[in-house]
Amino acid sequence: MKTLVLALALVAAVPAALADIWVNPGFYSHHFDTSKNLNNNNHGFGIEATITNTYSLTAGVFENSDRATSHYLGAYVMPFKVGSVKAGAAVGAFDGYPKMRDGGWFPAIVPTMAIEGRRVGLNISYTPKIGDKVNSALSFQVKFNLAP
Repeated sequence: MKTLVLALALVAAVPAALADIWVNPGFYSHHFDTSKNLNNNNHGFGIEATITNTYSLTAGVFENSDRATSHYLGAYVMPFKVGSVKAGAAVGAFDGYPKMRDGGWFPAIVPTMAIEGRRVGLNISYTPKIGDKVNSALSFQVKFNLAP
């Protein structure tokens, strides 16, 4: 519930004339260490508000690799663009990973690229391994633009 409130506050803070509003149903992750039986289907709900061609704000909730609930809040910084492909990083904070700060919030920088059409887009992110606390994965997040 608190993530939904954060997401709605995010949308309300961005003037509609400046932003495309994207929603997503979570993402699919390919974990590189297949021996750990990690959760690849990271369903949830997320929202992304485009501020400029370079910056977007984002917030959401999902079932993480450890099958626990995680929340995120941050920004996409995508300074590199060729056609409909942008590249940069997601910069923000996550919670819910039991081995990382006992499930508490922690900062993260996640290399990301986005392919965006007018109505449908795809974010592709690489999560680096952080010791035995966070597992490495390549994640795919389909997103849908709510703009008319």
